[in-house]
Amino acid sequence: MAKKQSIIGEKSIVPIEVVAQRIYLIRGEKVMLSPDLAALYQVEPRALVQAVKRNSDRFPADFMFQLSGDEYENLKSQIVISSWGGARRANPYAFTEHGVAMLSAVLKSDRAVQMSVRIIRAFVKLREILASNKDLAARLEKVESTQAKHTSVITILAEEIDNLKQLPPEPPRRRIGFLADDTGEGE
Repeated sequence: MAKKQSIIGEKSIVPIEVVAQRIYLIRGEKVMLSPDLAALYQVEPRALVQAVKRNSDRFPADFMFQLSGDEYENLKSQIVISSWGGARRANPYAFTEHGVAMLSAVLKSDRAVQMSVRIIRAFVKLREILASNKDLAARLEKVESTQAKHTSVITILAEEIDNLKQLPPEPPRRRIGFLADDTGEGE
């Protein structure tokens, strides 16, 4: 059986931006989903879920929850194409920042520790961006309270970054130098 192509190279360092693209807003929480985490940790999704179930006492409801059928369908429609493979028997799990931190202890591999650190940094970076831009925070709160409860946080951040990249209109320039006398007296 051929090994499934991973979204991440064998020993590659994953940029924080790539990690941030996999952070979603679900139930008012910034979370990462088990299939994305499995790809980042380079483990099979079922192995990740099995490790979590064996250590269920480490994952209270505020660290991890399973998506409902409606949440999963809504999320798939939001991201258009499912990158998590074919038919699923169970809906994916959503892990908060604390749940991701706990995963490194459960998976016990060097890769898991490195990726957990990178993922936590992505969560922190998102928090810093939100703290530095109150308009963006208000916009995210609006998204949470509207019908689009499942959206990629990175989509909103990308739009705001594009807005920040746009240069402000250039103010009219003052002319420097001597002004010509229109009356002709200075000749």
